[in-house]
Amino acid sequence: MRIRLQKELLLVNIPAILLIIVITFFSSNALRIILGLPFVLFFPGYTLIAALFPRRNALDGIENIALSFGLSVAVVPLIAFLLNYTPWGVRLYPILISLTIFIVITSMVAWYRRRRLPEDERPAISFNLSLTPWKGQNLLDKVLSVILIVAILGVIGILVNAFAVPKSGERFTEFYVVGLEGKAIDYPSELNVGETGKVIIGVTNYEKEEASYRVEVSINGMKNNELESIVLADEQQWEEIVSFTPTSGGDNQKVEFLLYKNKESVAPMRLHLWVDVKE
Repeated sequence: MRIRLQKELLLVNIPAILLIIVITFFSSNALRIILGLPFVLFFPGYTLIAALFPRRNALDGIENIALSFGLSVAVVPLIAFLLNYTPWGVRLYPILISLTIFIVITSMVAWYRRRRLPEDERPAISFNLSLTPWKGQNLLDKVLSVILIVAILGVIGILVNAFAVPKSGERFTEFYVVGLEGKAIDYPSELNVGETGKVIIGVTNYEKEEASYRVEVSINGMKNNELESIVLADEQQWEEIVSFTPTSGGDNQKVEFLLYKNKESVAPMRLHLWVDVKE
């Protein structure tokens, strides 16, 4: 039995829109995983391939699937990299909306280029449920097909396990310092004596229990600022603008941010910046 799909681009865009709705209005991890995996791993590459190669039989089925996965893996980090240099940063909704826009635009380009082709040259996906095509393949094609299927299932299985199965043994705290735009750039690097530098400090608790934190800021080993009584539930995030003010001049002054957890006397995590201070 053969099944033909001539509007598969529509079937690609519908789950992308549904994913936005699910993430915005529902908290179901299962739905997010079911819609999110193809959204990230397959759809961007597939619609890009469709836009680049609109003609039927330009690529065979195995090549199309393999390139769709490969290009998706390349496109998603590239979009995230570009978002890092925008005011929105690398966050859930900017990535979600950016990928959706990319999928929609490449789908429209693919649709337009297909419409310019003669009817018999427009692609249509067909599924043959008979074993005859498999029997007609040579040994190398069969081996490559099996390897590709196993690799795809393996990647999907690993990602599902990573997102769906709780890792009870992993207990840690995320500690980071970013610029005032919320990105890992534009840190204060040159100040005058008495001038205040500002950064955003973030702490996220993944300790599987409530934890209290204290952040200390020092310049060349001397305490300059301190934030106490930061109490976070498990998976709760805290961000705040923190300032420091150098009191003496000199190049390459080390501004350290030390994170203490649960009244510990030794800071388990340290981050630092180098600042030139003019008299």
